[in-house]
Amino acid sequence: MHHFFAYLFRMKYIKRWGLMRNAMEENLEEHTLEVALLAHALAAIRRDVFGVPCDPEHVAAAAMFHDASEILTGDLPTPVKYMTAELTGAYREIEHAAEDKLLSFLPPELDGTYRALFDAAHAPEIYPLVKAADRLSAYIKCVEELKSGNTEFRRAAEQTMASIRAMNLPETEYFLTHFLPSFELTLDEMGLLE
Repeated sequence: MHHFFAYLFRMKYIKRWGLMRNAMEENLEEHTLEVALLAHALAAIRRDVFGVPCDPEHVAAAAMFHDASEILTGDLPTPVKYMTAELTGAYREIEHAAEDKLLSFLPPELDGTYRALFDAAHAPEIYPLVKAADRLSAYIKCVEELKSGNTEFRRAAEQTMASIRAMNLPETEYFLTHFLPSFELTLDEMGLLE
């Protein structure tokens, strides 16, 4: 018996934004889907808009596993995770150990396939897109919270946007210009009901 997928399906039980009052709870499963969708979009923008070779499907698949270690570790809040260099390094070691533990729940025949996806999320050609997608997902969460009147997310939105801009990725700038403004609109304003 192999428990890998049963563990993955527990993502829905891992709550995010633990230090914040949330108008809408978010779990790891929801976040992971958003990051995969956004990573795919950024990779498609890289390939189709900027003409840089990229495989959006591979990037999206890698993004599906970018936070899989949190199934075992839980979601450590960003301010804590990056409080000191030592803490950041220690947490990375814990994440890698948790990833190895999850992969140990696979039959040997599938280990290589899934290990490659876990590793791809950290690969230099994919990691920036996955990290940018992760930050875009966090920013969109802030926008949604602010739209619902939860001002607790105002500073998080400012800090997250600053971190997105600091990445200097043309793909994120394209997304911010062409897609992000829609997230601040209502359904009526987006024209669906016209």
